[in-house]
Amino acid sequence: MKARILTTLAAVCWLATPALAADNAVKIGLVTTLSGPAGVIGKHMKDAADLAMEMLGNKIGGKPAEIVYGDDQFKPDVGRQVAEQMVKRDKVDFMTGFIWSNVLLASYEPVIKSGIIFIGANAGPHELAGAMCAPNYFSASWQNDQTPEAMGKYMNDQKMDDVYLIAPDYAAGKDMVNGFKRYFKGKVAAEVFTKPGQTDYQVEISQLRSANPKTLFIFLPGAMGIQFVKQYDQAGLRGKIPLYSAFTVDETTLPAIGAAADGNYEASFWSPDLDNPRNKEFVAAFRKKYNYMPSYYAAQQFDAIFQIDDAVKAVKGNLKDRKGMIARIDKADFPSVRGKFAYNTNHFPIENFYLLKIVKDGDGQYVRKIQGVMFANHKDAYSSECQMKPYK
Repeated sequence: MKARILTTLAAVCWLATPALAADNAVKIGLVTTLSGPAGVIGKHMKDAADLAMEMLGNKIGGKPAEIVYGDDQFKPDVGRQVAEQMVKRDKVDFMTGFIWSNVLLASYEPVIKSGIIFIGANAGPHELAGAMCAPNYFSASWQNDQTPEAMGKYMNDQKMDDVYLIAPDYAAGKDMVNGFKRYFKGKVAAEVFTKPGQTDYQVEISQLRSANPKTLFIFLPGAMGIQFVKQYDQAGLRGKIPLYSAFTVDETTLPAIGAAADGNYEASFWSPDLDNPRNKEFVAAFRKKYNYMPSYYAAQQFDAIFQIDDAVKAVKGNLKDRKGMIARIDKADFPSVRGKFAYNTNHFPIENFYLLKIVKDGDGQYVRKIQGVMFANHKDAYSSECQMKPYK
């Protein structure tokens, strides 16, 4: 089945699938990064959404359905334009996707004000968990601080000290550092914020070598992480200063990083080896269809599509009953790849976080393996700031 392709003046690429969906089809707008170095992340999300639709027979809640895809190009202004066009021109019934916190923050207001139900599938800026929370916004992933909080707690429990912190200088980077420090009580050697999208880290690595901390914690997603970890290894620091990270070494970056990440530790709410029936089904189906290992970006987007399906089923296909769909999503009673979880009062997940180690599997491939639970049923730090109003 061919995809429909349109182009806007902002050079935004749009694809809808299936192409011949009925006029009354449920429309889901999915905004992600589909071009440039970060496009690999968007591919994971798109592939997962397409897989979910295939498993659902291209129906949502029993109704014909389609996904309209938009490329934010890793730019907040483009992301907002894409989201506004989906709301006004394509008249989508639901919105999902969004990798980057700065793009999500730029796009959030017009979608929320439209009344559309919005399920974020990655970024979790603290503003949306706190003062900017809304009844029609849910996160299918986590609040930015939660994962580094888990790593901060683990490293604190291990009595580590003199930790050097590196993150990009944008909304998520600042949340990650703040989250880590919320639970880590030892000495922080330095906090270094780098340019978003940066690929050359020789200056930062030279400064790190001079500081000679005992441990390093980084948040450098996508191509940023690939370049940093490889350059870190090439500089001979991997065996000298242990590297711990969040959203840096994962299934989107490991194929390029390879042995340079051997033995490193990550924190995450999900991993391909998470032992529950739904996750095993998802990973097997994804690998069979695409012949590569899914990431948490894929897992989150897969969950988001099934949350939408569950909500539409609950109201028997009545898309005008948004209150009913919101009430259903709030129960988190769909088959999630992470197993059972709950939503907090701010519509962000209460879920487990795991310590992962990068190791070789039986096929000689480097993978992330769960070592243990760092946090069980962990709530975010901002729910008390959320004054959730009823949906009107």
